[in-house]
Amino acid sequence: MSAQLRKPTARVCESCGRAEHWDDDLEAWQIARTDGTKQVGSPHCLHEWDINGTFNPVATDD
Repeated sequence: MSAQLRKPTARVCESCGRAEHWDDDLEAWQIARTDGTKQVGSPHCLHEWDINGTFNPVATDD
């Protein structure tokens, strides 16, 4: 059995709704688009990302 490290690929701010996705080419979070519109949220928000402890970064091959 070997373990693989998984990384999150998307996140949403619970306060303002800003949505981002991980870009492997840029190696950075990028603002998500819905129907061509950037999901920027509030520029003054401190962003409370939807991290709730259910994401398991370790995936095992059985």
